[in-house]
Parts: sequence; C-alpha cells; structure tokens
Amino acid sequence: MSKGTLLLLGAKSDIGRAIAHRFAAAGYDIQLAARDSDTLEATKTDLALRHNIAVSAHDFDVLQTDTHAGFVDALPALPDIVVCAIGLMGDQIANEQDFEAATRVMRSTYEGPAHILGLLANRFDARGSGQIVGISSVAGNRGRAKNYVYGSAKAGFTAYLSGLRNRMAKRGIHVMTVLPGFVNTQMTAGMDLPEKLTAEPEEVATAVFNGLRKGRNIIYVRSIWFVIMTIIGSIPERIFKKMNI
Repeated sequence: MSKGTLLLLGAKSDIGRAIAHRFAAAGYDIQLAARDSDTLEATKTDLALRHNIAVSAHDFDVLQTDTHAGFVDALPALPDIVVCAIGLMGDQIANEQDFEAATRVMRSTYEGPAHILGLLANRFDARGSGQIVGISSVAGNRGRAKNYVYGSAKAGFTAYLSGLRNRMAKRGIHVMTVLPGFVNTQMTAGMDLPEKLTAEPEEVATAVFNGLRKGRNIIYVRSIWFVIMTIIGSIPERIFKKMNI
C-alpha cells in the first residue's frame, strides 16, 4: 500500500533521482517532473520495477510560470510531498558580463521555484495537509565574489522558504529547507571539491527523508557546514571584502 505521493521537481538532477529512489524505497508513489519528460522514461521504469510503486512523468519548465497552474491541475493527484531540486549555477564570470545569463540563473534558482512552491502551498492549504521541501544552498548564507549571482538567488530562495514556513506552520503545512554544501553531481563536475566536505546525492536524499520524518525546519546535510558558514558569517565586512573565498 502506498504511503503517499511525492512530486519531484527537477527529476533529471542527480540529487533529484536519489531522492526519488529513497522515497520510492519507503513505499511512496513518485511523480517525476522536468523539461522533456520523455527523457525520464529510463528513470521511471527503474523506479517502478525496483520499488514496485506507481511512477508518472510530467513536462515542467520552471521558467514558464504561466504554465505552472496547468501543470499542477494535470497531475494524476495532488501530491502529499513536493521536493524542489531545481537550480542553475551557471558561470560566475559569464554572469558578470552577460545580464541575460545572470537573469536565467536567478529566475531558474529563485523566481521559478518560489512560484511553483507558492502555488502548491496554496493547494495544500486548501486541502489541509502537505509537506514542502526546497533544496537551497549554503552559497546563499553570505555573498562571495566567486559565485554571488547564484548565491544571491539561493539567498532569496532560502528567505522565501523561511517566510513560507512561518506562514504555513499556522495551517498545518510543513516547509523544510535543505542546505547541502558541496555535492558530487554533474553540476559540480570538474570542480576541485574537498572530499571531507562533499556529500553524495544519496546522502542528501537520506537527509531529506530523515529530516521530514523528524519534522526538521532547516537541515545541513553535513553538520560541519553549519560551523563553516557560522564562521564565514561572523567575519567583519572590512576583513571579508579583502578575502578571496
């Protein structure tokens, strides 16, 4: 018997696929959503056969906000849980020189995800139940020269999730913010990441699953990131602006 339905926004991402498998293994039916949903067939088949659950795939473009309501209406059922694993890092140097590139990063990482989660929050509110998970980033904790366009978008998304959580708590809808830190994914391929600070997608998936089960509000996938970002956040601005981190 199904334990409920999880809608995964960003089903092509490594983190998204890992989350789908973790919840499917626990008995949840899965709704996969991404652009060009026909490319999700292999993932859909794998999930269904491996975990013996119902899986559906749906076209979803986070930038086409005028289609979001229709997307939700077309789902087989309003999900019990939604996880948004959508984001675009882009290239910081390119973002500094090309405003359209920077805008795409900001819209893909903040505006679009906030829009769809806000819409689903209203639907959950009308029903009287639901759980919302947003995959944000420690990059949003403090702006840094190396990735401040992406970081600013994640900062906005984190703040949005905080406000949504504050609003929805009074309505019985739980909102959880996930701050993974470095994760070994296609998006970070080629980066020289420190092994002790870098999680695998499956580690993020387990943290999300356990965090929801425990009713957590904000989770750092690896607790060391809370320490690191607390230290970075406490550096005086006169010193911080001279640093290259």
